[in-house]
Amino acid sequence: MDVGMMMIYASYGWENCPDQQVWDEELHLASLAADLGFTCLWSAEHHFNDYSFVPDNIHLMTWLAAKHPHIDVGTAAVILPWHDPLRVAENAAVLDLLSKGRLRFGMGRGLARREFAAFRLSMDESRERFDEAAPMIINALKTGFIEGDGKFYKQPRVEIRPRPQRSFDGRIYAVASSEDSVNSAAKLGAHMVMFADRPWEMRLPVIERGRELHRQYHGTEPPHLMMTEFVICGEDLAQCEEEALRYQGKFVESNFYHYEFLGEHFATVKGYDSYQQKADLARKAGGLEGAVKGFMQAASWGTPDKILRGLEQRRKVIGDFELNVSFRFGGTPLPVAERGLKLFAKEVLPVLKSWGPARAAQAAE
Repeated sequence: MDVGMMMIYASYGWENCPDQQVWDEELHLASLAADLGFTCLWSAEHHFNDYSFVPDNIHLMTWLAAKHPHIDVGTAAVILPWHDPLRVAENAAVLDLLSKGRLRFGMGRGLARREFAAFRLSMDESRERFDEAAPMIINALKTGFIEGDGKFYKQPRVEIRPRPQRSFDGRIYAVASSEDSVNSAAKLGAHMVMFADRPWEMRLPVIERGRELHRQYHGTEPPHLMMTEFVICGEDLAQCEEEALRYQGKFVESNFYHYEFLGEHFATVKGYDSYQQKADLARKAGGLEGAVKGFMQAASWGTPDKILRGLEQRRKVIGDFELNVSFRFGGTPLPVAERGLKLFAKEVLPVLKSWGPARAAQAAE
């Protein structure tokens, strides 16, 4: 199994946590992960708020690629509606050249109304902008030329310099939570990226739909889904449960705040109906308290043995997947995050790397 480490760069949940401290702590954990056997360092793109602030994750990953030359770097994700596709393609090509093919390029369309407002953009356009920009960028990274004649991007054909040096096959990722996004990821031939925020049995139908769409569009088996989750790992189960309730709970709270999940606006924004359904379910399940309970059912926390048993059960439900793990979120103190990362790397990571294909493993039982 391929296992990376996710960096959020958040201060929501910490008391009096300066931005410099946020970045210092995340970069410290990145250095540990790079030396302890993780395969990729990943980061989100977010702006302006305590929830997360990485305004340019390609910029960040360029620095990390130079500092840690033995590990891949990935964007989870570049939010395409906020950028010019030409500039995204150029920047990705530069990073991939400098890193000698270690970039895993992930894209998303964005979800937070406050971020779209700051960029003076309408969320109503996000699906169309993503679906127009993503193929342009992927084609540019494959061919060395970018062009477009769509509603939003009238791009004359121009060559990308420096020219892309390596194939991006197998290195394209797309965030896919809604049904529309799953369809878009399948069209692009991308790894679907999902987050551990609800029981996996609830996720399975849309995951299987994405896999089937990929087969229809490309006639090949789909690349592995990547699961991004937020882990508390320790040797004392009761202590881990208390920490998970506190820090995973605070992270869920930050999601509710940043994305306004209990609001009504998703019902009126084009292409976000699935998030309105999520908001309705959250209210029916008891709001934040119910969401935290569902999150803890889906996410990994506890001793290494408990985490491994949970991931093994997940694999039986959804099949093979890649894993992307965050240890710093929701006010997690650096010693707790570092403890979790080191113990996970020592006792969980080697086992995950030894796993063969899920179907073969099941057939041997």
